[in-house]
Amino acid sequence: MTVRSTLFKTSLLVAGMATLVGCSSFKNLFGSSSARADKKAAKPAELVKFTATANFSKVWSVSAGKGDDSAGLVQSPAVADGHVYAAAVSGGVRAYDLATGKQLWAYDSKARISGGPGAGQGLVVVGGLDGEVIALDAATGAEKWTAKVINEVITAPAIGNGVVVVRSNDGRLTAFDMNTGEKHWTWSAEPVALSVRGNSAPLMGPGAVFTGTDSGKLVAIGAADGGQGWEATVADPDGRNELQRMVDVDGQPVLEGSVLYATSYKGRTVAVDGPSGQIMWAQEHGGAGGVGLGATALVVSDANDVVWALDKATGAPMWSYPELTRRSVSAPAVLGDYAVVGDYDGYLHWFRMSDGHLVNRIRFGSGPIRSQPVVADGMVIVQNSGGEIAAFRAN
Repeated sequence: MTVRSTLFKTSLLVAGMATLVGCSSFKNLFGSSSARADKKAAKPAELVKFTATANFSKVWSVSAGKGDDSAGLVQSPAVADGHVYAAAVSGGVRAYDLATGKQLWAYDSKARISGGPGAGQGLVVVGGLDGEVIALDAATGAEKWTAKVINEVITAPAIGNGVVVVRSNDGRLTAFDMNTGEKHWTWSAEPVALSVRGNSAPLMGPGAVFTGTDSGKLVAIGAADGGQGWEATVADPDGRNELQRMVDVDGQPVLEGSVLYATSYKGRTVAVDGPSGQIMWAQEHGGAGGVGLGATALVVSDANDVVWALDKATGAPMWSYPELTRRSVSAPAVLGDYAVVGDYDGYLHWFRMSDGHLVNRIRFGSGPIRSQPVVADGMVIVQNSGGEIAAFRAN
């Protein structure tokens, strides 16, 4: 994708955001009664009353720095080797002890950190709004190497197979040598005219990197040379205009054994055979944000903020929770017997995996929870758009 097409894509997205959230903005210019009705209809759903039947406690909380919700960034912490790594636009990178939340080190940067962190293989890697790629020593926070890509990085890099793979907002994957930062290869996705703000974080697998594209594909790329192995269609673009044809696969795919799970903005979720790229099942429920994986079910949130549980083996719907409409819920995570999503008002909503019953609701911090919670060591780690992070555990 050229810089020109990226700018075109961005400007169209900004122009189309009012349509994505309801067509009230243009009508409101005229102050009509129908416009006021549309505005009222577009309000987020009120929280329903319920009786909590499960308890969750906050283990620790910290601030990783100042976030920037206006930039549309979705930053999640990364967990590796008993540490939590987090970044904020104006806060650099921080490392915390997973069990206690104690800060272990801090890396301050002039770069506006927007992508990552990714963690593993003794490295912590982040990306910047100006295309910076910064690799740090995971134990000390010392800078090991830096590199540059030609577009902003707004998702976490993947680390493994001797390389660091970075997804930039122009659809490119760029692989750097894990030890030196030397560029090994680049791969470019098919460009689209319009997409949702966000990118699929690359996922490192055995000898391959998996990523979703703005054109609705899930692709396997050779980690050694950047050659494309296979391409699976998660969702097909159809509709009368570019808005209706958006099919972004923006959530990171999930790999369990040899099966990949991915979901798309178009509302389609698939299970894909990892070695061959063959689709094992497809279900017309899903969303751009990503997949939470449980023992027998996966959980997705769709474009209407309905939370769905799908059978892992068949894709058949098991339950849905439709009471969070227009609350801008995050992608789900699964902690044992419970699924959890965040929302625009800083609430965490907890559901029983067996039947979708709402079992608890907790408000955390002062900012929206846009990013998918992270599950590690029996805890859920959550980061909000203000850079606040907390760990929760089921009692």
